[in-house]
Amino acid sequence: MRAEVIDATETPNRIAELGNKVLSGGPLSREEGQWLFDLTESADIYTLLSWANRIREHFKGNKVHLCSIVNVKAGGCSENCKFCAQSAAYQTDSPRYGLVDLPPVLTAADEAKQNGVTALGLVAAWKGLEEGPILDEICGRLEELKNSGKTRPDASLGIIKNPKVAQRLRDAGLQCYNHNLESSKRFFGNVCTTHTYEDRVETIQHLKAAGIKICSGGIIGMGETREDRCDLAFSLRDLGANIIPINILNPIPGTPYANHTPPAPLEILQTIACFRFILPKQEIMIAGGRTVNLRDLQSMIFMAGASALMVGNYLTTLNQPVEKDLQMLKDLGLDPNWDKHGFSDQNEPECGCGEHGDEPAEALEYAAAR
Repeated sequence: MRAEVIDATETPNRIAELGNKVLSGGPLSREEGQWLFDLTESADIYTLLSWANRIREHFKGNKVHLCSIVNVKAGGCSENCKFCAQSAAYQTDSPRYGLVDLPPVLTAADEAKQNGVTALGLVAAWKGLEEGPILDEICGRLEELKNSGKTRPDASLGIIKNPKVAQRLRDAGLQCYNHNLESSKRFFGNVCTTHTYEDRVETIQHLKAAGIKICSGGIIGMGETREDRCDLAFSLRDLGANIIPINILNPIPGTPYANHTPPAPLEILQTIACFRFILPKQEIMIAGGRTVNLRDLQSMIFMAGASALMVGNYLTTLNQPVEKDLQMLKDLGLDPNWDKHGFSDQNEPECGCGEHGDEPAEALEYAAAR
């Protein structure tokens, strides 16, 4: 009998090769990214995390971008996104109320400032925003938030079909807009049928044309494959998103995903690390579902490459106290005093496919076709 000889250095060396490629400014190919997503051995995943941490420190230093959100209109949404407790299609315990007045928004801004949070996002549960009195009210809240000087005014207000709406938001002081792709184009039909993946890409096109920064990411744990996650990362790179929120499904009773089993913590960390390899200069933000799904491993998101964190409660679920998050950052030697540099350390669009140069429209068309 002859013992089989196993080369224990082959995979770690390949990870190191790809890590050094990213550190030197080279973009990963689609095949290289998928190879990282397909790693399964825990020792290899920990090697991947170590390199993701090197990449984060190289491009982002020890700064961590913090943001929080305030729900300005809750529940009763006409869309049927299967993960969402605010959809009118499902019976959940999520609260419902109309557009709130300004004082709660400014109160949330006060809390954000006290905790050193860079941005406050106004979030509304509806399909999208059109010209009319609702847009006027939203613009008024954005103007007040901007004039208060307490925090950067951001928003997540659904689908935008009219470029004039995007420009109105920009004129009112909106600096960054969240509109997630959620998953790959291939998988999106399993998530929602009342609007399309292309509707979301078109919204991002209008916002970018108006000069608004883009916060766009997705949710893992909805039944998608690792290939879907890889597709999402590359689509976001093609679109030139500035902030990449990674949410982990928190199954809500009453929604179609209520009985989904979430990914294991190590798989979540691997996903974050792969996104860091593919999107080395972007702010990779860990948002909904981190507390319930990562539990005691939350602090490892930064070793996995995260450089941003959503703090405070989410839209329909609770987060851990802000004070606990701030202590975690302090213990890790990370600085939440983000310098508000306007994303000047990012190249736009962050494409790297070699086909688009500096023409955003072409990159957007490419992403829409994926």
